[in-house]
Amino acid sequence: MDDLRIVIADDHPVVREGMKTFLDGRDGVRVVGEASDGEAAVRQTQALQPDVLVLDLLMPRLSGLEAIQRVRTACPGVKILVLTAHEDPGYVEQLLKLGATGFVRKHAGPDELLTALRVVAAGGTYLDPLVAGRMVNDLLGNSGSVGGGGIREPMSAREGEVLRLVADGYSNKEIAAKLAISVKTVETYKARVMEKLHLRSRHEVVRFAAARGWLTAS
Repeated sequence: MDDLRIVIADDHPVVREGMKTFLDGRDGVRVVGEASDGEAAVRQTQALQPDVLVLDLLMPRLSGLEAIQRVRTACPGVKILVLTAHEDPGYVEQLLKLGATGFVRKHAGPDELLTALRVVAAGGTYLDPLVAGRMVNDLLGNSGSVGGGGIREPMSAREGEVLRLVADGYSNKEIAAKLAISVKTVETYKARVMEKLHLRSRHEVVRFAAARGWLTAS
């Protein structure tokens, strides 16, 4: 049987090296390329045509969401295993719609990563067990509706920017750096827009964004 060929894309060198050390040469798995940003991930995937691209979502130059769409268009045979800190079912649903074939949380154990790689390489879909359970609860109607009856007043453009970045998984500090505003200002915008939209948690923010197609690449 041919080796399972993978490309690892993560902007943290320690994370990349750790995955490579664990996976390379293990039971027929071969790491054929690495990338430290989204654009490099797409280039490496196009050039090397691996079986699986292991992709972090929050990377410089090109977001993971955009990278998924580009890889899916240019290399439809490559499976995409997303590696992220996200645990929101609404976000995972959107990733699957964009073309991801698996989802593993960043703090999952190395054996789970290897299992996920084998599942998606064989044509299956791998979902982190915790997130899969939450998705089932949502389907059964246990999580309630998103929001509480409409918007009291329109969002400002800045509030919309902040809310999109929250849904994309950025921290308050990262949002502040991206928008060149203070962390306190980010917190104020976030609290204000969540009140307008009757959103009570970050989970509801992600579901709100997914329902409106905000999590697709722009």
